[in-house]
Amino acid sequence: MNDFTDGYWTSRDGLQLHYRDYPGRADRPPVLCLPGLTRNARDFEELAQRLAGEWRVICVELRGRGDSAYAKDSATYNPLQYLEDLGELFDQAGLTRVVAIGTSLGGLLTMLLAATAPQRLAGALLNDIGPEVNPEGIERIRNYVGQARNFPTWMHAARALAESQGPTFPNASLTDWLAMAKRCMVVGSNGRIHFDYDMKIAEPFAQADGASNVDMWPAFEALAGRPVTLLRGALSDVLTPATFKQMAKRLPEAETVTVPKVGHAPTLSEPAAMAAINQLLARIA
Repeated sequence: MNDFTDGYWTSRDGLQLHYRDYPGRADRPPVLCLPGLTRNARDFEELAQRLAGEWRVICVELRGRGDSAYAKDSATYNPLQYLEDLGELFDQAGLTRVVAIGTSLGGLLTMLLAATAPQRLAGALLNDIGPEVNPEGIERIRNYVGQARNFPTWMHAARALAESQGPTFPNASLTDWLAMAKRCMVVGSNGRIHFDYDMKIAEPFAQADGASNVDMWPAFEALAGRPVTLLRGALSDVLTPATFKQMAKRLPEAETVTVPKVGHAPTLSEPAAMAAINQLLARIA
């Protein structure tokens, strides 16, 4: 029941892009999981296995991540291109309406979907992201994205993650870090372990000014009129408490949940996050 099939679609510039497709009921909109900047479909594996059967779950890999093809032009690693790619996914996979669960960059894409194709969203969850992004969090991410580090063993990889991201998940065990390493890294052709994305995604991200010149509040407010859940990690340096409070004010019908003892971004396996997702889907079902 919880096995997935590999699905593929083609971008307008000819890239073969990949998603995991977990089967579920045909009388409900699929759950579309959109990952963060450097992440892939494996981030949602636990969630997808939990929901599969009752809900069809589609876990997308954006261009340059996981089993999706790398772009020939690094300038295409930008949100508007990802949005165009998602439009092709809807058309080619025959999707009409979905429940979007977007982590970080995936949440920004969810807001852009609401602004440009609102009829395609049956509901949404934004995971630790909002219309305004804290510059300190952006700077922290800039400092590690695109560093082509590699490791001889999974244990080395896990310890490196623990060292660099320890403040984000202060209660994580070495087992947790090992699981995280296997979600975001792969074994390369040379036998060493490396991050599972095109290092060139860092190039346009390094040049962008944290999206500070783009007013995302209208896109966020376009989520109104459907079930929405706003999730924030209590220790997040990307989504500030002030922005989170403003989001709740501007979208008063949304459920707001703070996930304790984690930063950017909750893994969605935390009890508070799982309960929030269950409640969102119950409203849609």
